[in-house]
Amino acid sequence: MSFIIGILGAVLVLDCILLILLVLIQLPKKEAGAGVAFGAGAADALFGAGSGNALTKITKYAVTVFLGLSLGLTVINATRAKSTKTGVGEALKKASASAPAPVSPSTGVLTTAASNTAAPVAATVVSNAAAKAAPASAPAK
Repeated sequence: MSFIIGILGAVLVLDCILLILLVLIQLPKKEAGAGVAFGAGAADALFGAGSGNALTKITKYAVTVFLGLSLGLTVINATRAKSTKTGVGEALKKASASAPAPVSPSTGVLTTAASNTAAPVAATVVSNAAAKAAPASAPAK
């Protein structure tokens, strides 16, 4: 599936480049000025007055391909994301499953029943907390 998405993505990029070049190559109509922008001949500007030349036809087909590829890739990626659970959520689940049991910071006691390997961790937490809580001795005068 990733191979197909990669190929469609490459075709989409090539289509974008083609569209950019086609739009830059086309010459504006002589009537396409401020009058068209403010309503005079708006139907001609939107839908075209005639059949157009080859560049306009190719542009229409390239836009259709662009729209189809964009929508198709969106649907494919959305269904793939729902079907395969990858990413941050799965990594967090794996990390929490392999993490040691939590230790209460105030008492240093394990909050859940854990294996014997967690006891040294609790003792270290308690000793570190005691060292931080002890006030520093004042320098002698």
